[in-house]
Amino acid sequence: MPILTLLRDRNPLSSPANQLRILSGGAYRPFEATLADSGLRPLQSTSIHVLQVNVGKICNQTCRHCHVDAGPDRREIMSRETMQFCLDALEAGEIPTLDITGGAPEMNPDFRWLVETARSRGRHVIDRCNLTILLAPGHDDLHNFLARQQVEIVASLPCYQPANTDRQRGDGVFEKSIKALRRLNEVGYGDPKSGLVLTLVYNPVGPSLPGAQWELEEAYRRELSARHGVVFTRLYTITNMPISRFLDDLLQTGQLDSYMQKLVHAYNPAATAGVMCRTTLSVGWDGRLYDCDFNQMLELGLEAGRPKHIRDFDESLLRTRGIVTGPHCYGCTAGSGSSCQGALVTR
Repeated sequence: MPILTLLRDRNPLSSPANQLRILSGGAYRPFEATLADSGLRPLQSTSIHVLQVNVGKICNQTCRHCHVDAGPDRREIMSRETMQFCLDALEAGEIPTLDITGGAPEMNPDFRWLVETARSRGRHVIDRCNLTILLAPGHDDLHNFLARQQVEIVASLPCYQPANTDRQRGDGVFEKSIKALRRLNEVGYGDPKSGLVLTLVYNPVGPSLPGAQWELEEAYRRELSARHGVVFTRLYTITNMPISRFLDDLLQTGQLDSYMQKLVHAYNPAATAGVMCRTTLSVGWDGRLYDCDFNQMLELGLEAGRPKHIRDFDESLLRTRGIVTGPHCYGCTAGSGSSCQGALVTR
């Protein structure tokens, strides 16, 4: 049995229920009470603009901050049948954007079929790419495929300095990421004239909030261009969520309480009003429905009375659902806010 599997089996954090128990045991104000104080309870969805689909937890990397707990040893993978239910939901709900995530979503054998079918139906498609997959065997032409399909690439690059990126994502990942970015630049990604959008994602290496998104974008643009000749479209900042591997890190270093207090004290009602769960519906690899990707990893399903599986998609029941919240939600509502679309409050 792979070592990672053994570690996961022995780790109490392998249970989402245990993670929630640990987070809920902290001496800080419950998130629901904070919502009420700011006049935002109950938090409700307003539309379904994005269908975010996790097509599997298999990945060619094992990042220390990964809230999905993805890696080469995972075997959870979305079937083509479930993908078809997702495509049907895009049509039924007139949802304009399909956001494909993982793991490394490209490792699902039906990834290209899903992309091609969604694009043929006029949907905007986002691929949440870890960059190094573009260099992996069997994926050598992936950059060309994504460019032909005009897929937006959202790619994690925790830092423009090699040491910080490798510390979070593994030795040699920064160098491979730069190679992959150059490959994407060669086919037009990051060039405003091409229409091919390349979004980079920054998240802190440790237990701190991201800096100002616009300042980090300027720094990334300057440093990547000067040092590596790399260009990109924009930068998103995302806060590390206190779940899964990052939660484990916080516990091992004795920093969970201080990190949670930092998030709680930085709560921002303006960010809360724009959280992604209000316009996004999340689909797990097995088709189960969630308010967001983070709730998915904690197995917090939709509120009672709503469809539980994508095969039962009903736009009228899902569009104005109440959002299921918990202590981890402080991660999305602290400071400038955090979502899969980056900061929620900008200058």
